[in-house]
Amino acid sequence: MSKTIIYTDIGSGPVIFFVHGFCESKDIWILFAQKLSIHYRVVCLDLPGFGESPLDRDNVSMEWFADEVHQLTRRLNIRTFTFVGHSLGGYVGLAYADKYAQHLNGLCLFHSTAYADSKERKINRDKTVAFIQKYGADIFTQSFIEPLFLLKNRQILKDEIAELKLIAKQSSENGIIATTKAMRDRPDRSNVLATLEIPILLIGGENDATIPISNLGGLAQLSTKIQLAKIEDCGHMGMYE
Repeated sequence: MSKTIIYTDIGSGPVIFFVHGFCESKDIWILFAQKLSIHYRVVCLDLPGFGESPLDRDNVSMEWFADEVHQLTRRLNIRTFTFVGHSLGGYVGLAYADKYAQHLNGLCLFHSTAYADSKERKINRDKTVAFIQKYGADIFTQSFIEPLFLLKNRQILKDEIAELKLIAKQSSENGIIATTKAMRDRPDRSNVLATLEIPILLIGGENDATIPISNLGGLAQLSTKIQLAKIEDCGHMGMYE
């Protein structure tokens, strides 16, 4: 239940929820939260299985994560808010919009997509699960982080990469495996983006190998409510790059 979700809550004003990506935590948003909290109430949370939030089950879905976020908003007495999700967090944001659109006044997909996994991507998810089951989560998380950054940025951001590896180490093995399967099985939610009546911002890295910018170009055409922002010289980690 969401009472086990660990979160930070700072500032006052219109509410923004920041939801991290795979093997990340609320800590990736610290600088964003500090700056935005001057004018906004900023909530950053750890999804169950990541950061400091425990996960006590073997099966999760994007809809289940969305329900957990929704229960937290109710506990915090938040009626409407803007949802910002990085990668996995964006998938959760789309599931949230699918179920609870009336509570959103904005949605930002940060290096994320509404499309389902391709056949090749699903195969890679299964390989990830098999790798972790064989070698453990630690080896996976420590090799997973660096390739998310554009090659030319890795030396400049070596401290941030080291910090992210420590954050990834907090992820529980069952959380990583269950979430990998949930990402593999999530549905296409292009229709959600096409029909939402709120402002939608897609932010993509020009050189993102995980969510190619061309992928977002198609989504941006779905509705006049959608804006696309491209970050130059950037891989999958725009909040650092």
